[in-house]
Amino acid sequence: MSLLKPSRRDILKMTAAAPAFALPATKVAALGGPSGDQAPGYFKFTLGEAKLTVVSDGEFSLPASTAGVNADPADVQAFMIRHFMSTERMEAHANHVVIELGDAVVLVDVGSGNRYLESVGRMIENLETAGIDYDSITHVVLTHAHPDHIWGIRDDFDEAVFPDAQYYIGETEHSWWLTPDRVNMVDEGLQQLVAGAVNSLNADLLQLTPVQDGFEVAPGITMIDTPGHTLGHMSVRIESNGEQLLVLGDAARNAYIDFERPEWVGSPDMDAEQTVATRKQLFDMASADRIAVLGYHFPFPGVGYVMREGEAYRYMPSLWHWTE
Repeated sequence: MSLLKPSRRDILKMTAAAPAFALPATKVAALGGPSGDQAPGYFKFTLGEAKLTVVSDGEFSLPASTAGVNADPADVQAFMIRHFMSTERMEAHANHVVIELGDAVVLVDVGSGNRYLESVGRMIENLETAGIDYDSITHVVLTHAHPDHIWGIRDDFDEAVFPDAQYYIGETEHSWWLTPDRVNMVDEGLQQLVAGAVNSLNADLLQLTPVQDGFEVAPGITMIDTPGHTLGHMSVRIESNGEQLLVLGDAARNAYIDFERPEWVGSPDMDAEQTVATRKQLFDMASADRIAVLGYHFPFPGVGYVMREGEAYRYMPSLWHWTE
């Protein structure tokens, strides 16, 4: 009886195929949290003459079911698996930015403080670690009135955390949340958000001015209407020496889904159709004019570019530079 003897080519084929049988197709290596000393929660870079510092407020997660609520759940699950994302939780970082340009020191959003989740509320600590003087903030821009963006506006005495700063918020956003008896006009699940927004926007010593599209916070720093996620959401455009960066706020919340599936929306988006239209408009502008973007919930530090791919887009993270 003759024995079958595999050739060298057969052996190579079997070796190459072995991993496919050895590993489950959907298994993803689980990477844990920090262990020991870590890099500080800030990232400094420049844009023309502007000095920018991304300051982390921490991280949190929402149920994965909050993503792609207008899409086939099977398609959403498949997208998450393909992109090494959890199919149970939507992970999100909270990236604030401090803009130093001319005489202005502008902070975008004030974070969660100690009123939202335990995993967030680290912005003040990271401001200090980054060497930014607490009292040097001259202006604060509020993109919208969701908890992770404004609940940190009050200290433990219910006073504004930056009492000497001038605060700005979109006029539409301001009027929507502060409409009398708004808390009884929304679903029960949103009532806590409304109550928190009302308390935040009425903090003691708060110098708050509602503004409209195109308002110039300081030379080179402009607020622009980007509605959809909330009805009065605004983003920030920075320009210096011909260089531009868009601080998106929550106009785009996920660095993968929102770019590659721009027609999908999440359950926190108040106006689905407007969310998609605004997102595409921003992405088209950023990709065509090669404008940098900063995503509040993108993986830290959340700075990068937008690349057009047919009818969709791709987020391209910026490289970290250790030297000027």
